[in-house]
Amino acid sequence: MSLIALGINHRTAPVELREQVAITGERITAALRGLAALPSVTEVAILSTCNRTELYCGLQDDQVDALCEWLAQFHALDAAQIRPHLYSFPDADAVRHLLRVAGGLDSMILGEPQILGQMKEAYQNASDAGTLDAALECLFQHTFAVAKQIRTDTAIGESPVSVAFAAVSLARQIFSNFEQHTALLIGAGDTIELTARHLHDQHLGRMIIANRTPQRAHQLAAQFNGFGISLDEIPAHLAEADIVISATGSQTPILDAGMMKPVLKQRKHRPVFMVDIAVPRDIDPALAKFEDVYLYTVDDLQEVIQENLKSRQEAAHQAEEIIDVQVERFMAWLRAQDAVSSIRSFRQRNEQHRDQVLAKAQQMLANGRDPAEVTAYLAHTLTNKLNHIPSVQIRQAAESGDAALLEAALRLYNLTRD
Repeated sequence: MSLIALGINHRTAPVELREQVAITGERITAALRGLAALPSVTEVAILSTCNRTELYCGLQDDQVDALCEWLAQFHALDAAQIRPHLYSFPDADAVRHLLRVAGGLDSMILGEPQILGQMKEAYQNASDAGTLDAALECLFQHTFAVAKQIRTDTAIGESPVSVAFAAVSLARQIFSNFEQHTALLIGAGDTIELTARHLHDQHLGRMIIANRTPQRAHQLAAQFNGFGISLDEIPAHLAEADIVISATGSQTPILDAGMMKPVLKQRKHRPVFMVDIAVPRDIDPALAKFEDVYLYTVDDLQEVIQENLKSRQEAAHQAEEIIDVQVERFMAWLRAQDAVSSIRSFRQRNEQHRDQVLAKAQQMLANGRDPAEVTAYLAHTLTNKLNHIPSVQIRQAAESGDAALLEAALRLYNLTRD
């Protein structure tokens, strides 16, 4: 069996394609079970975020093309459309990739912590769907431990660098005096919560949080002296917002041109700064053509993000060193699993010899034979049985000139040459 990581991310594909292959919400269980049903797939987990969709699989044979075909068929796409944007990593490289992703080393924002929570969710989804086996189960547990080590032993997470931070930094360039402005945040997940925290720290004047579940919006808004609304109430409050930042799991746009036209008129053409962090997108890209709208997507934040990476470069180097060690440690464990069945057979055969000889010795004692004689019989017979097959194989190797097998026997039994 081999391990494969196959995926598409912010480095290999634009947001338009990434949102087409995203696997979110209720579809994730169907995707896991559908992929696990492929003949060559022994186990699978799927990680899908705004910046990446990745399949982690155990394969019985080299059928990477089958994974690509499955991904295309699942989304009703032409495989040729997505194949140029895919990457795949086998075995040790797959392990290294997974550790780097969990440690935030492969993220758009170096060292961002949200990805680890998303990976834990991916693991839980696969566990709930019953698509994990021993290798991926162990790999995910190992990954979580390594990610914790990276956070503890390096400064990778100390600088305030994230998509949320980048969005707020960009807003600061447009609105210098936050105290006089209002932000509308759409969604109530980790990214929006982090965005709200950054805005609050920058002394934002007013904050409105809209969410599909109003109670969750009220709970989050209360932490930052804001107020919560439902998604249906957005049109009534949109004109108040100078800043709009959206990150939901909606499959269709929440804000479109028809909703914004009367809002801009009501605002008397005062500018609106909008950031769409969601994949699929929450804000209709057509809004970027409006004269008073400044619309950015996660891809547009890259320049802001790069300016905040310098302090994490040394920490990333240290993290890579940790990962190199931990990749080899996991691969050693994985290689050892190949020997488990052989060890089990070896032990079972020897235990069978033991039981046979012991039963004979017990019968001899029951028949009144001298215990010393029985003990000698037990030791002699069991030793002969355990030595017989290795002795025959070593003799035959010597007769045939099989030097490799002879050398292996010396190592296996910890012997020295006379």
